[in-house]
Amino acid sequence: MACPHIGAAYLSKPTVADSVYREDCTQCFDSIDDAAGLDVCLKCFNGGCAGDRHHAKLHSIARKHPLVLNIRRTRKQIVRDEPPAKMSKLAIAAETEADRYDTALTVKCLECGIDDIDKSEPTIAATVEAIMKANTFSRKEEVKAWEQELTSCEHILLLQQDPPRQIESQDLGHCSKCDLKENLWLCLQCGNLGCGRAQFGGVGGNSHALAHSQESAHGVAVKLGSITPEGTADVYCYTCDDERVDENLGAHLANWGIILAERQKTEKSLTEMQIEQNLRWEFSMTTDDGKELTPLFGPGLTGLKNLGNSCYLASILQCLFDMPSFQQRYGSGVESPPDTSDPAQDLETQLRKIGDGLLSGRYSKPDSDVTVSELSPEVPHQKGLQPSMFKHLMGRGHEEFSTMRQQDAFELLQHLIKLITRSQHPAGLGDPTQAMRFVMEQRLQCLGCKKVRYSTTEQDSIFIDVPLEKLPAENGQEAKYKPVDLKECLDNLTASEIVELTCSSCGSKDGFTKRQLFKTFPEVLVVNARKMAVVNWVPVKVDVPVLVGDEPFALDSYLSKGQLPNEEALPEEAAASNVPTFVPNPEAYAMLEAMGFPKVRCDKALHATGNSDANAAMEWLFMHMDDPDIDAPLDLGGGSGAFTADPAHLEMLESMGLGGPRATKALKETNGDVERAIEWLFSHPDDQGETNEATEAADAGGNANKGGPEAGSSALPANFQLQSIACHKGTSIHTGHYVAFIRKKLGDETSWVLFNDEKVVKVVDVEEMKKFAYVYFFRRV
Repeated sequence: MACPHIGAAYLSKPTVADSVYREDCTQCFDSIDDAAGLDVCLKCFNGGCAGDRHHAKLHSIARKHPLVLNIRRTRKQIVRDEPPAKMSKLAIAAETEADRYDTALTVKCLECGIDDIDKSEPTIAATVEAIMKANTFSRKEEVKAWEQELTSCEHILLLQQDPPRQIESQDLGHCSKCDLKENLWLCLQCGNLGCGRAQFGGVGGNSHALAHSQESAHGVAVKLGSITPEGTADVYCYTCDDERVDENLGAHLANWGIILAERQKTEKSLTEMQIEQNLRWEFSMTTDDGKELTPLFGPGLTGLKNLGNSCYLASILQCLFDMPSFQQRYGSGVESPPDTSDPAQDLETQLRKIGDGLLSGRYSKPDSDVTVSELSPEVPHQKGLQPSMFKHLMGRGHEEFSTMRQQDAFELLQHLIKLITRSQHPAGLGDPTQAMRFVMEQRLQCLGCKKVRYSTTEQDSIFIDVPLEKLPAENGQEAKYKPVDLKECLDNLTASEIVELTCSSCGSKDGFTKRQLFKTFPEVLVVNARKMAVVNWVPVKVDVPVLVGDEPFALDSYLSKGQLPNEEALPEEAAASNVPTFVPNPEAYAMLEAMGFPKVRCDKALHATGNSDANAAMEWLFMHMDDPDIDAPLDLGGGSGAFTADPAHLEMLESMGLGGPRATKALKETNGDVERAIEWLFSHPDDQGETNEATEAADAGGNANKGGPEAGSSALPANFQLQSIACHKGTSIHTGHYVAFIRKKLGDETSWVLFNDEKVVKVVDVEEMKKFAYVYFFRRV
């Protein structure tokens, strides 16, 4: 029977602004490579699995979009009689998707139950063609992330074009110096057409566009095949020798009779080809003696595909979803959330998708495009899940995580904790990051009157500074660093120190002893090891082995005993009536000042990091350079003037469901900064926002957790065992490579497992890799 839904009401052609989800389901990782294929909605381009989970059918019912394009992809069999040659970094591979796969397309109506609608019907044929030509969602977001790094330059802004003329269509057909008909670059100054350089993907080129630029001193050219009707294109400045953006591209092309609206993109852009090249890069997966590490498959043993510099994300996700709280909250046993209008933009849906993908074992299976022969006994690795939707969602609006640059894995962890804490948690399903929360208690004692003050802060991680001591160099090799025991780092963290403060009770300027200990312990203790050295005033990461055994160890000695009966507390009224003073550590201050930091920034950084360590203060400064109040005088809370919140800022918080007295207090605590106020609100969930004197005095006395259950537990014994580590190899946390090592139960034995992007292998010796550890996850046992 004829389908009554074939018509404009149920069909749309995607534009450049639309996201086309034609790789995997927006609610799970079932994809076009599965037997049932993927159903792409012909109205809104949502991708839904067509198999036993029925996400396409559920989307069709909820949105009343019955027509779908089913896409099924099967791998062509390639027989290799010898091991594949190792790919070099600059290898140019001409193999295309069509060379590797057969793709079957079927149009279906899910409401009528028709499984093979005629694709040649003009309206349907045009929609199908547009969907298949459009960039997929993941590729579109990757391109956008790379392209947002591009800027214009003076050679484009000051471009003086030759007099206008109409370039005949036949003149646009090939290079002016050879017969090449692709990879053609138009000089925007004079209209010359020359072929480009040979490019990734087997695209030929004889560099005649570059030769023209050198001969004529004309700097700016555009790649013809990359021009879209929307005005995007590859623009290259040969003078700068870099990719650029031309905001006036339409007018510059019109000078040569080329109208944007009439152009169609016919070739991959430089960005698209660079992404493909990045994704082809292979990392060694062998032992020191050259033996291949054994690939692993099964539940909890699923890899994540590298999206081109996303290893920092993969390593942290693997460690998080190894935690019981994350497995219970987002694991495959959790029912699917209510249907949303756009699952790809819903954090709850995407976290459950990641949880199901990593934990279920559904996608953890060998992926091979070769027929294994006696001459090629390799065991294939996994294909790996592609977390494109999650990466886009968690990075949206963030100036760093929205890019394709390598990022700091620990900063990402903190960002994810923030996002998850802020999200809505259904009844009965708590915040899984609560398992990482605990309370640190600081004790200050005046050296004069011996009175004490206790204060607490709730945290989800600790920093440990790793002592740096170089060992003598041997046989001309570069000097290595002396290994440090984890206990030494914890001892240093919790050691007593002298701080130069004036006592608000007795007026003594002798200072205070300061010490911080755990008031409670979390279920999972996250430790960030700071292994930074300053070389020529530039912070450089060094690989210092931190010795951590595999056996459980006790943290009981680091538990605070609280205020003792024989200790007299500093009077609260004295604390409220005296303006506190801060005297920076002279040695640390001198080091920061010598590096060129202004006094106000030195004071602020030392105050924020405990007034003892120049390295820690320097790191704080680098992380807070863009704070709007970075050059405002240090505020120690001694002012008595009333705070008046900006009404616009209050309205903004109100629109996010964060209004009321809590919003006023958050703005007060953060000097009116909205972004920091949001962070304050979510890090103080039990604070009701009372700002009267009694409440402020209580806060000054350290009752930050008043009004709700305290994070963590003070029960003893407090035994912890290393469960997982995110390791980093490289001289900077923004370059190099991240992997995760996780302790897993494999059959009857417990073993360390390496998660290197999509590759998951059993590790024989993890001790050597521990020196690259950057973020530790210890589980309470």
